[in-house]
Amino acid sequence: MTDTAADEVLADVRRGVGRILLNRPKALNALTTGMVAAIDRVLAAWEHRPLSAVVLASTSPKAFCAGGDIRTIREYSLAGDAEASERFFSSEYRLNARIAEYPVPVVSLIDGLCMGGGLGLSVHGGFRVVTERAVLAMPETGIGFFPDIGASYFLPRLPGSIGMYLGLTGHRLDAADALYTGLATHFVPADGLDTVGDALADHPGEPVDVVLNRLAGHSPVAESGLAQARADVDRAFGAPSLGEIDKRLRHIGTPWAATASAALESASPQSLEITHALLAGGRQRTLRECLAAELALTRTTIRTPDFLEGVRAAVVDKDRTPRWQGTSLDGRTPPA
Repeated sequence: MTDTAADEVLADVRRGVGRILLNRPKALNALTTGMVAAIDRVLAAWEHRPLSAVVLASTSPKAFCAGGDIRTIREYSLAGDAEASERFFSSEYRLNARIAEYPVPVVSLIDGLCMGGGLGLSVHGGFRVVTERAVLAMPETGIGFFPDIGASYFLPRLPGSIGMYLGLTGHRLDAADALYTGLATHFVPADGLDTVGDALADHPGEPVDVVLNRLAGHSPVAESGLAQARADVDRAFGAPSLGEIDKRLRHIGTPWAATASAALESASPQSLEITHALLAGGRQRTLRECLAAELALTRTTIRTPDFLEGVRAAVVDKDRTPRWQGTSLDGRTPPA
């Protein structure tokens, strides 16, 4: 572990509960290869210890984890360093699989932003606690990429067509929406989050679910905006093709549908095609098969003009005006 990674991932065991803290606050805990390797090593070392739970959390109230460090991946691509990119993605996906198969209950405390790779750290564990400040999303189609970290496994398994909607549009979920979809399992107010580890340590013989329910505040799930739009989500995003999704959204004609249409129109056409096919096939694959398919796709996608341009617009120049290659949903070619 490098000194930097040691500072960016803090880990200890207290009273039978393993605690891993992401500690790269200035970058909103964007994951580097070193951070991924550090978390993986810690979990490997703890795998056969008699722990009652492992808690994953952040030192920052702004973010659990904003995703992978895509700026660095873009730099690898521009430098032609395919090996460095492969090392990052293969390490990250191996960690996703480890969390999914971990013999000890993994409890993620999601306070603030949780996007992309942040969902990879949390969703594959059994327990995902959100606070009122939680914001979850898979925004990859907006940067010329696709929902990875096993998203082609967990998104198609969400109720109805919610997963296709989230994957294509990058829609941001609040705590109520996260609980409604099942991406989150429990709600604990932000001011009670620090007590979770101690509560688990105080009751090592009780099921984690029982301990978390005892800490829970009033669940906001009844306020889910996604629940209110659910019928339209299923109608539009259950369509068999991108063109038909767009057509149904225009037919629905509500403010929600207009927002979804605008999100699709602003996304990378290449990313939409890749994502639609990936999620459609993911329902019949195991998690490890999904991760393998995603890894194969990263090798080509990160070298494409849309990825280089999307990351430039989002995190390098931050002008938010990517100029995509290819055609949009309605068949128009973006202006040169």
